[in-house]
Order: sequence, then C-alpha cells, then structure tokens
Amino acid sequence: MPPPFEPLTLVHVVFSSRIAGGERHCIDLANAQAALGHRVHVIGSAGSAVAGALAADVHFHGLKLPLLRGWRVAALARRLGADVCHGHLGPACKAVAHARSATRIGTLHVGYKSHHHARLDGLVCVNRAQHDGLPAGDALAGVIYNWAPERGAAPARPTDLRVELGLAPEQLLVGSVGRLHASKGMDLLIQGFKAHAPADAVLAILGEGPDEPQLKALAFGDARVRLLGYRTDVDQALKSFDLFVSPSREEAFPLAILEAMRAGRPVLSTATQGPREMLAGQPARLVPVGDAQLLGRAVAEELARLRALPPQQRGVSYATAAYDRANAVARTLGFYRDVMLHRAALLQHAEEPDEAYAAQQF
Repeated sequence: MPPPFEPLTLVHVVFSSRIAGGERHCIDLANAQAALGHRVHVIGSAGSAVAGALAADVHFHGLKLPLLRGWRVAALARRLGADVCHGHLGPACKAVAHARSATRIGTLHVGYKSHHHARLDGLVCVNRAQHDGLPAGDALAGVIYNWAPERGAAPARPTDLRVELGLAPEQLLVGSVGRLHASKGMDLLIQGFKAHAPADAVLAILGEGPDEPQLKALAFGDARVRLLGYRTDVDQALKSFDLFVSPSREEAFPLAILEAMRAGRPVLSTATQGPREMLAGQPARLVPVGDAQLLGRAVAEELARLRALPPQQRGVSYATAAYDRANAVARTLGFYRDVMLHRAALLQHAEEPDEAYAAQQF
C-alpha cells in the first residue's frame, strides 16, 4: 500500500450516458484528484457525455456493451494497478464490488441498497441520516458532503432568462433544475403552480428525462409553465430566478439546491432526507413531501412575500462553508487511506490461524 501522501492510482466508475448530479460529482472529483497529482481513470459507457467533461489528464475507458461489467471493471482495475476503485450510483457500485484487487469505495448519491453496496470496503455517505441508517458490517463509512461543481466556463454572452422568456419587470419567475423523473417531483410542482401561483408568475423547469412527455401534457394549456430542456448555462440561469423550488419525492443531497444557494436565490424545498440536513438553520423553507397542493400554496405565499420586497432585497445569503470543494476532496482522499488501512487489517486477520486451533497442532 502506498505510504501517506504518495500519489494513488484511482479508478472511478460511472455508467450513465448523460450528466446529472451524481455524474457531475464523479467528474469534478476525478478532475480535482488528477490536479493534485494522482493517476486518475474513469470507466464508463462508450459514447458517454462523461468522457468529454473530464480533464485532459484523466483517462476515460469506455465499455461498449453492458455484459459482464463487473468482471470487466475488475480486470481493467487490476491492469491499471488501481489502489482504489470508486463507484458512483448503484450499477457502478455493483460492478466495483468485483474489483477485489483494489480497495472498493461507493458513494451513496441516492441511498444504500444491499445488492449494490453490501460488498464494498468503504461507503461515502452524503448526509448524516444515511450514515446513521447503515446496517452493521465490515465496511468503513464516513460522511462527506457534496459540493456544487462549476458547470464549465461562463458563456461569452451571459444568460438573462427573464429576457429570453419575455418577462415584464414586475413578473416573478419560479425555477427548478433537475432530471425529469418521478423521483424529482416536477409533476407536483407543475400541479401546485397551476393551482395556486399568481396569474402573472412564470415557472421555468430546466432539465431532461424520461417523464418529459407526461410533464408537457400536464403543463398543456397553461402558458405560464415553460419546460426549457437541458441547459449548459444553469449557473447563469439561476440568477434570474426569484424563487428556486426543489419538489423531489426523494433526495439524498441535491446539487441543484447548493447551486441555488451559491446564486443567492430563495429556496423552497420538500423535506426529503438531504434538504432537511442541508437547510437546517438556513433562511429557506421546507414543506411536506408528495403534496402538490401544499407545495403550490407555499409557492404562492413565498411569491407574495417576495413581491412585497424591492428586487435588490430578494437575494439570500447562506452559510456554505460545510460544502467547500477543496475540503471535501481532501477528506475523500483521507477516507481512501483510512479504508485501505482498514481493509488491510481485515485481510491480515482473515489470514491469521485461530490461536486455539494452532496450539492444538503442537
């Protein structure tokens, strides 16, 4: 095992074809580790958008077919001489479990599932509730909060979403960012907004996903609701929102909320696991999960409160020191070292003969 502070060979695994929160975390972590001098590789699906987002000194290995991914990840990790193999999202963690020549780490971007995570050596929890709810086992676990990676260079012409949408100065813009999937609750937001938001308010949803046709059908007939699709200018677009809403049904650690906090936007979120911890003590509002009418009424109340304020007083300042990128990257590397030592001790113990049995042989 490399001594402290010697560069490691790190292999990250993520199988998504497109980039969402977990993939962005993997990309930014890999890029940061390579910048610190570590030898970093990423295994993913051939043709994945992840490859194009990696730094030049991070090596991408694309698997063309999903067959026998666990065996192929294990063989590639062994050939690369991986010290650590780190899975992101369930299918990748399941494959990483096969890479027994390396220390196997998984980040719980969504939550713990035994068939994905039970055979790993170390688990990175993104909130305290995840950590406290883990089953007993040999895996070492730690809490390391995510951070909000920058979404690339700022565009040559800054985005003004209000101008793009043709809004009058007095109109209020509600926004949300996320994958168009049932877990993200965009249907609840559209229903609640249509039922309760002021007639001159506008809702902009940024993202793509399998539920797009259903959401468009749900929004049909209400010109206030705009589904804008995937955007590369999210950091800029967020600055145009008067209110950011996270309507998720489940959420471990939503990067979109961190981005809204970084942009200084008022935040309204459902009380899922991650936001309950992230927003505790912050100037934000939580509402029950899964209730479109309560969510809609809360949106209306927040817009009425904001309308009473001058535009220059609608921004919010948050305490975000706990989500510092450099600190989280350093803690992740420290966690790798801890798990490597823990794994080595377990392997040594497994190889030692039982003392009572050994004594009987002499």
